[in-house]
Amino acid sequence: MKKVALYARVSTADQTTENQLLELRDVAGKSGWTIAREFIDNGVSGAKSVQDRPAMANLMKAVARREIDGILVWDVSRLGRSLQDLVSILNDIRSKSIDLYIHKQGLDTSTPSGKMMFQMLGVFAEFEREVIRERINAGLARAKAEGKKLGRPSNVNDAVVSSVKLLRSQGMSICKIAKMLKIGVGTTSKILENDSGEAASVA
Repeated sequence: MKKVALYARVSTADQTTENQLLELRDVAGKSGWTIAREFIDNGVSGAKSVQDRPAMANLMKAVARREIDGILVWDVSRLGRSLQDLVSILNDIRSKSIDLYIHKQGLDTSTPSGKMMFQMLGVFAEFEREVIRERINAGLARAKAEGKKLGRPSNVNDAVVSSVKLLRSQGMSICKIAKMLKIGVGTTSKILENDSGEAASVA
């Protein structure tokens, strides 16, 4: 029998995940699936990264260990608000041959139409990355034309600072940001520390 996990999330403490879970339990029961675990993030924004959502982080660990055969979620927005984070989650799920059922959108990756929609999400994510890359390159080119030094300076220019903040807001790790912008990991971390006032994790 197919073992599935339910994932539910609400952004504020005064909301409840119970309605989401009731519908998902009903779907699992009608489909003859066994609910192995339920992962619930209460009062956690979907804009946060996987690592900053405890239940989602544990769900992805279960995915990595192939402890389940499928995941049921009420709405795609419950998985994440950032397209980049969302596609990363979906790719991790797919890489382990685990099915995903999204109730509100009627998406079931065990079906041919569901698999097609899954591929389309990847296309949109790639488009978003290209748009970000073009913005960064345009900013760097403008800074260079103005005579600003690029590379690995101790005092980075405004274009690089803005690019670091933009990529971080999209959920990209500090290591990937540093590699894309060709600056040091320490420099990238320092920019984010100055922006937030607290130490930044390289994850």
